[in-house]
Amino acid sequence: MLTPADATTLFLRSLLQSAEAFLGKNIDGAVLTAPGWFAPAQLDALHDAAEAAGIRVLQLLEDAGAAALCAAASASATTTTAQSVEALGPDRTQLVVDLGASSLALSLLAVRQGLFHHLAPPAHHPDVGGDAIDDRLLKFFAKDFSKKTSVPLKVAPASETLDLRAEARLRLALLHTKRTIAASIAGTGGSAATCAVESLKDGLDYTGSINRLRFDMEAAPIYGEVVARAGELLQRAGLDWIQVDEVVYAGGSACLPGLDAALAVHLREDAVTPFTTATVAGGGIGDPTTVLARGAALQARLLAEIENGADERIRKAFERGSELVGVKATQRTIGVLFPEAAGGEGSGAEGLCGQWIGGIRTETAVPARRTYALEVDLGEEGTEGGEKIVGLEVWEVKEGVKIEKVKPPRLEEEEEELEEEEEEEEEIEEKERSIAKEAYLGALTVRVKAGRKEGSRWRTSIEVQLLIEASGKLQVSAYERGKDDSKSVLVV
Repeated sequence: MLTPADATTLFLRSLLQSAEAFLGKNIDGAVLTAPGWFAPAQLDALHDAAEAAGIRVLQLLEDAGAAALCAAASASATTTTAQSVEALGPDRTQLVVDLGASSLALSLLAVRQGLFHHLAPPAHHPDVGGDAIDDRLLKFFAKDFSKKTSVPLKVAPASETLDLRAEARLRLALLHTKRTIAASIAGTGGSAATCAVESLKDGLDYTGSINRLRFDMEAAPIYGEVVARAGELLQRAGLDWIQVDEVVYAGGSACLPGLDAALAVHLREDAVTPFTTATVAGGGIGDPTTVLARGAALQARLLAEIENGADERIRKAFERGSELVGVKATQRTIGVLFPEAAGGEGSGAEGLCGQWIGGIRTETAVPARRTYALEVDLGEEGTEGGEKIVGLEVWEVKEGVKIEKVKPPRLEEEEEELEEEEEEEEEIEEKERSIAKEAYLGALTVRVKAGRKEGSRWRTSIEVQLLIEASGKLQVSAYERGKDDSKSVLVV
């Protein structure tokens, strides 16, 4: 009898042989992905099984990390994705949805300049999976078969032998049906996918079809479960849906566009997903079925480069249990405020009494360094006749969500009907991001000497650098570009 460890070893050895046959050479090492909910004993067992299969394990990479790596790679490889991610900026909140056949895994990551940090413990739900979608589709087609042939067929679950065989054949045919649906255009109920099985039961062949609209209706309860569990994860992290900037999908069942449509109801319109950037269709970089493998391959390439030229301390940072893995993170956003300027509508600085320049966002791993080049308006007098002082305030702020209740827009016909009925209309909630002052950290003054005139006004470039050490010490410096003698430093 094979133990789970023996079965895993045999499976990994088969993968190793296939990979070596494809590449035509021996494999020196590999990165393996593992679910985030694996216990240390499970990770040890996976590592030992891989070593027994002849694989030198470079790293056991968490699934969410592999998905995030692949998403970052797709941003640099495709023009559409790069433009979308560039609009979000290098600091964003990422939701990883891993929907497989038998389970759902959710991770909420803070992406900060290429570094990933968990905002809440990963969630694992073994009661939600793609098999539930298959079961509902099986019942749909079994009912259609019975209607067409008058032969009873009971599936999901099946009890009789003939029904069990029919269910197995029907389940295999569903793979093609789901692929066709996944490639169909969203929002079109006319795009149909067929399901054909020879000799399904009692020697009778079956051919049925299902359109995209009906498919999504059958899968809606499972989509709803995924949305509900993702909402619970966000609630544990103290975040709202509109604070999610990017969604990354993994797992075969995450290829279905209906799932993305269900999540899009709660996300912002500019939230980035593999479906909005068109990287899912045709096995693209964002394809959920290959995202983990691609992420592991990218990490393996990085580790191979490190092994060739890095010192021992860097190599050990990637080993399990390394003290460099458990890092501290900031609890508030730290940035710079120009108190003399009014915050614009799109600056996110409402209520701050000035123009807000975000510096180091919350949940950024420390130590961290951020440098910003700012264009400053000096007015019409500028630096004529001497120096000019530019003042900056350094604040710690709290990011949140502002909720306003507004009446929904309506047509003229609807307005006339409401006036006749004299009924009060329900208000809807509109959400937008907000920031609020938390703590004043200090101020900086920069002596500007080299302003340039543009039209009737003078401008200059100021560089601001924020540095947080591992101990939590903050150092903020500002100076006029090209004038090092104008440097001003604040240490908190």
